[in-house]
Amino acid sequence: MDNTVKNLKRVYQYGKKYGKNVFIFTFVSLIFVVINIISPIVGARQLVYLSTNIYDQLFYATLIILGIDFISACNHWILKRNTQVFFRGTAKNIQIAVSKEILKIELSDMDKTTTGTFIQRIGGDTDEMSHVFTRGMGYLTNILTDIGVFVAVFIIDRVVFCFYLLASILLTLLHLYKVERVNQEDKKYRHQRERTSGLISELVRGVRDIKMLNAKDSFIEEVEVNVDNLSTSQFRMRNVEANFEFIISVVNAIVQVLLISLLIYLMKSSSIIVATALVLYNYKGRVLSNLITHVGNLLTELKSFNLSANRVFSLLDNKEFKKEKFGKLKLPEVKGDLEFKNVYFGYDDRDVLKDMSFKIKSNETVAFVGKSGVGKTTIFSLLCKLYNVKTGDIFIDGKNINDLDEDSIRNNITIISQNPYIFNMSIKDNLRLVKENLTDEEMINACHLACLDSFISNLPDGYNTIVGEGGVTLSGGQRQRLAIARAFVQDTKIILFDEATSSLDNETQSNIQKAINNMKDRYTILIIAHRLSTIVNSDRIMLVEDGKITASGTHKELLANNKNYKKLYENEILEQE
Repeated sequence: MDNTVKNLKRVYQYGKKYGKNVFIFTFVSLIFVVINIISPIVGARQLVYLSTNIYDQLFYATLIILGIDFISACNHWILKRNTQVFFRGTAKNIQIAVSKEILKIELSDMDKTTTGTFIQRIGGDTDEMSHVFTRGMGYLTNILTDIGVFVAVFIIDRVVFCFYLLASILLTLLHLYKVERVNQEDKKYRHQRERTSGLISELVRGVRDIKMLNAKDSFIEEVEVNVDNLSTSQFRMRNVEANFEFIISVVNAIVQVLLISLLIYLMKSSSIIVATALVLYNYKGRVLSNLITHVGNLLTELKSFNLSANRVFSLLDNKEFKKEKFGKLKLPEVKGDLEFKNVYFGYDDRDVLKDMSFKIKSNETVAFVGKSGVGKTTIFSLLCKLYNVKTGDIFIDGKNINDLDEDSIRNNITIISQNPYIFNMSIKDNLRLVKENLTDEEMINACHLACLDSFISNLPDGYNTIVGEGGVTLSGGQRQRLAIARAFVQDTKIILFDEATSSLDNETQSNIQKAINNMKDRYTILIIAHRLSTIVNSDRIMLVEDGKITASGTHKELLANNKNYKKLYENEILEQE
């Protein structure tokens, strides 16, 4: 109970702005409860104490029925309107809060978690949390109304009231046990739903690779296993629910037989008259079925609410996933000096960088070369603080990266990767992501530098063309050029090119290379390139081997003094031939 109250208070904080709507639907609900408590008593007295004028009786009864129906209609409209306003606003605020927290999670934890986990918490769980104030209030109103009927029964006959009370306690205990068992199965079901959702998401996003790898059968087999597990998990949950509903229905039927026997006994003993017996019997639906159903529904709603709330708040409270940590030091102006000092880093138990050290001066263009898997891309990831070093230090302008705030790092570094993610927006909106006040002139100039302007000018919608999820409507080269244009728009002091021209044709690569050369001496530029021919003009080239910098110098110096670099360059020439 304490956990429920605590979660309700926290959720309400996200909907506090809509407190007026909560007050309105709570007040209207209480009025409706009072009416429902009074009307059964009035109705019972009218049936028991019939007046001599049957027409007057019918007239007053009709007025009462019409009045109650009208108030009920107004009540329903007010409740619906205000609960939806509260639900919509609260759900939106929680979803935004969760989305912000997901963006703070360390990549090391993101790498180990399926996308379905986060999708479910942003969507399904936040909806469940908000619904408790809407559906839950409806169940609570019905429960209070049913209690009003109990009061009416108590006034009419105490013996039948005691019978109803004992029967309700028995049925309530059964419902409580049912809710507990269903909740256990629901936890398993939600876990499997996350896994299946993540796999389906990968199927959609990776459909092209699945086709090209001719892996449709094996992937569908994996999907089938997970969907089957999900179906089995849901079946178990529904089966437990169905079994308890059967038991409760049997107990309810037995209670009704005993009720009829009790009413017959009371009539024979002249304790009640036939009219009173009919009234008391007709209350059985409200007292036995409705009250228990509404209590069960409310308990189920609260259980589901707590499950969702605990999952969402564990994310918001940093209990489940590690969050990125930044310092408080703000650099007013970044020059672009960089240093790695005795840096060690690895993924899981595998070390990638081993005692790596190097320095890069402001406005210097430096290339990193080496075989695949030696840690070149990892250098860029650590520099952007996407991952944290195990030991060692990284410095920007002489300041430890762990002491700098997020803006000082990421507002001053742009990374252009081999497979950049392009968002399902227009070309213009993809560029505006990094600069909200982007002018058309700046946009066109950036696309011109990235050799993308001629392609865009031939599109029917030009810069307003939607490029699809992941930039699916663009070729690999076009996606890279758009990412390069995005970097030009961002205009940071430090620019990292991670195989950024690998998907470009020779002519376009030459043009992009010219654009990069034009940026020299004004920006600190780091380049990872598979084609060594693209980095021969770098101020320095660093050879990465086994997680360390083993050689550094100009292209000519390394060719003359380093056998491994010379071998890499000669192998590239042979490949081109």
